[in-house]
Amino acid sequence: MASVVARALVAVDAEKASKQDLELLKKLVMEFKDELDALGVKVDKIDKRVAVLEDRLGGWKLSGSFKFDANFSSDDNDWYNGNGASTEFHKEWFDLTFRKQIEENTSLYARLRMGQYVAGTGRGDISGADTRWDRIFVDTKLPYNIDLRVGRFLLDFEGDNGLYWEYDANPIYGSYRADGFQLRKAWNNFTATAVIGRNFSGGYDYTNNVGDYMGYILDLNWKPNEKFMLGATGYWNVGDAGIADVDDLDVNNYAIYAGFKFTPAIELKGIYYFQNLGDQWAVMEDSPKAWKAVLDVKQEALKFTSLWLQYEQVDNSFMGLNQQNNMDWGVVPSISDNRPIGADSTTKLWMVGATQQWNDKWSTFLKYAQADYDEDVLDDAKNYTIGVNYQYTPAVAFQLTYDHIDYGDNNPLGFYSGDNHVVKFRTTVNF
Repeated sequence: MASVVARALVAVDAEKASKQDLELLKKLVMEFKDELDALGVKVDKIDKRVAVLEDRLGGWKLSGSFKFDANFSSDDNDWYNGNGASTEFHKEWFDLTFRKQIEENTSLYARLRMGQYVAGTGRGDISGADTRWDRIFVDTKLPYNIDLRVGRFLLDFEGDNGLYWEYDANPIYGSYRADGFQLRKAWNNFTATAVIGRNFSGGYDYTNNVGDYMGYILDLNWKPNEKFMLGATGYWNVGDAGIADVDDLDVNNYAIYAGFKFTPAIELKGIYYFQNLGDQWAVMEDSPKAWKAVLDVKQEALKFTSLWLQYEQVDNSFMGLNQQNNMDWGVVPSISDNRPIGADSTTKLWMVGATQQWNDKWSTFLKYAQADYDEDVLDDAKNYTIGVNYQYTPAVAFQLTYDHIDYGDNNPLGFYSGDNHVVKFRTTVNF
C-alpha cells in the first residue's frame, strides 16, 4: 500500500486534481509515512509533495525579494543620488508576497512593498512611510468561463505583449496600478480584457489628482498561431472630480499593436498610439501620437548575444502614465526626462540593447540610447549603460553597473544640463 501511495504522489497533478482526491492522498501519506520510510522511499521528497498538497488545500504561500543599492557618482551633478552626495546607499526594493488558494477557482494575491523604487523620495527614511500594499486582489471564475479580478492590480498591456526591453523600465503608456474590476474571456486564440477602475498610480504630467478619474479599458488580442500577434487597446480616462472634472482634463488613449516572428528567436513588433485630450490641457496639440518599432533577436539566434533594436517617436503633447521614465533601467534620471512636454514638436528616441547569458552564473548587458527633442533650445541626450550579473546562489545575486548620461550644455532652466555617471552595486535576495 505504501508503494501505491508513493507512485500516486509521483503521478498526481496538484493543479488539476480535485480537492477531495488531494485530501485523501494527504491522509494516506500521513498514515503510511513509517512504512514508506521502511521501504527506503525518500520521505523528504514525499514531504515536499505533501507541502504542495497542503498549499493547494488552503495554506498560505509566502515569498519575497530584497534589493540593496550602493551608488557612487561624481559631485558635478546630483541627478542620480538626489541629495548632492557622490555616495549613497539605500534599500531599493523590499516586498512580501502572500498567496492563498481559497477554493478550487478562487485565489488571493497580495504584495506589500517598500523602498526607494517604490516611494521615489526619502531614501534615508526608515520610518516605514514608503510602505504600501501595491497589489491586492482576488481572482475567481464566473459562468461562461469568464475570469474576474477584483481589487488593486497592475495594468501593463505593453509588457504583457513583450513590447519593451527587460532593462527598459516602462512602456510609452501604461504600467500603472488601479483599484477596480477586470473581466477576461478567451475564445481559442482571441482574448478580450475589460477593466473599470480608479486611483491610477503615476498620474499625468500636469496633474497628480489620479483619484479624480474613472478609467475604462478594453484590450482585444488575437494570436492565431505562434508567429503572429495583433491587438488593440482603448483607454478612456474621464475626470469626474476636482481639477480633472472642472478643467476637462480627460485623456482618451488608443493603441494598435502587432508582432511577427520570422523564427522563434527573431521577432518584428511595434505599437502605435493616438490620443484625444480634453479641451483644457495646456498643450499645443489636442490629438498627439506616439509609436515605436522593435526588432527583437534572442540569444538563440546569434549564439553569443541577444539584440534589441528600437526606434520611437513621441509627440511632446502626448500624455502618458510613467512616461518620463521611458528608456531607463531603474535609475534616475532617464534619457527621456528632458522631453519638453506640451510643445508642438516630436521627440525621437532610438535604443540598442543586448544581453549575454554566458552560463548559469554570469550574464552581462549593454545599452546605448539617444534622444532628439526636436527643439533648437534643447541639446540631444545620450545614454550608455554596461552591467554584469553574478548569480551567487539560486537565491542571492550581485550586479555591478556603470551608467552615463550626457544632456548637452546650457539647456534652459528646468531641464537637465551637463553629464554625469553612476557606478551601482546591487545585492538581490529572492526568497
